[in-house]
Amino acid sequence: MRFLPAILLGRFVRVLVRLVRPGGGSALPGLVVSKVAPGLLAATLSKFSDGLIVVTGSAGKSTTTKMLVGIARAHGKTVFTNPSTANIAQGFFSSIIEQSDIFGRIKGDVAILEMDEGHAEEITRLIRPKQVTILNVLEDQLDRFVDPAVVRDKLAQVARRANDTVLLNADDQNTLIINRDVQHPGTKWFGITGSLLAEAKHGLGTAPTYEAEIPRPIPSAEVMRVDSLRASVILSGAVTEVELPNRGLHFALDAIAALQSAEAYLGADFDLELASNTINTMPPVFARGEIAVVNGEEVEFILVQNPMSFQLNLDNLTTNPERIMVMIGRDVHDPSWLWTVNMDVLSHADVVSGYNAYEMALRLAYSEIPVGFVTDDLQVALDTFFALPAPTHSRRTVIFSADAMRRTRRMLGFTDPEAVSR
Repeated sequence: MRFLPAILLGRFVRVLVRLVRPGGGSALPGLVVSKVAPGLLAATLSKFSDGLIVVTGSAGKSTTTKMLVGIARAHGKTVFTNPSTANIAQGFFSSIIEQSDIFGRIKGDVAILEMDEGHAEEITRLIRPKQVTILNVLEDQLDRFVDPAVVRDKLAQVARRANDTVLLNADDQNTLIINRDVQHPGTKWFGITGSLLAEAKHGLGTAPTYEAEIPRPIPSAEVMRVDSLRASVILSGAVTEVELPNRGLHFALDAIAALQSAEAYLGADFDLELASNTINTMPPVFARGEIAVVNGEEVEFILVQNPMSFQLNLDNLTTNPERIMVMIGRDVHDPSWLWTVNMDVLSHADVVSGYNAYEMALRLAYSEIPVGFVTDDLQVALDTFFALPAPTHSRRTVIFSADAMRRTRRMLGFTDPEAVSR
């Protein structure tokens, strides 16, 4: 009963937000409720019989979590998760408001949550997770984390709090350092075979540690081969193939992390064939290689969130898109990092937009990449881009940062994060 007023208030705020902004309401209601009922989060997450599973790291959290949740549900588990990728405290409060009864109770076996790498340490102080999967540590914007070592130290604290299992990336020296410092007895390793990494121009893009290299552990789950969207993987001695939701070795890493995380959680009930088939039919998380239909045309949306995210997604553009729009929003507080990304794979940009439109256009111009129309007005940019003649040999392609992504999808009427098809 003590959370009833807070839940009702949160739902009222959510209705008001969605009247003004269809598809919104994933942040403000949670922020309000977190102030009036801060104990709701820990109280709710502590009630699941199978506990809390955390997926965190610099990149791949949303895709890995979606795969893990899908596999758990395919095995008959009832899962509470954060499907809108609102992965900080106020987002979890919003998910509770949306999915609980009016008393803040949620029926389910387990909570599987992606957690922002900068906030997971604070949240796991309140509720110890059963299992933690740490994907990687990449270099991010300096105004947010200053140094990758800051992220590494926070994630080490999260790993220490895991009651049962910690799953780590065997191909990131940062996660090897976490293991060295934490020495959790329930550690398991996933990774990519050395031959595959050697073929990738930028590998997995993990942040340098400037420390003596730690020998790679032998993983029990590994990606052995990637051919376009098909990946061959081995898990605890068994081999299977999965179809990835998007191109790139980093998506294969997400898949093997999800498979091993599911095996660790489900134990003897884990069915590898069922898990593989679940991934095979799973669409991408919205904007992560999402293919949507706009004005009768297919459009590919590619989200870039930090320097290496931008680089890896450019590296995996398998065709030369005929129509390209690049949109860099307010979330890029320090646009100087755009200069660390090799843009040469882009033949041109028809439209450049977002809060940092002119910084992005300058970066492209410096690499002698032709730029068409530049505006910081997203609506004008969209109207201009879709008024261009349809491409003859490829899809229209939109590359955008998170802020521009949210605004663009909302302007186009894509308000449901689950309404994504493969």
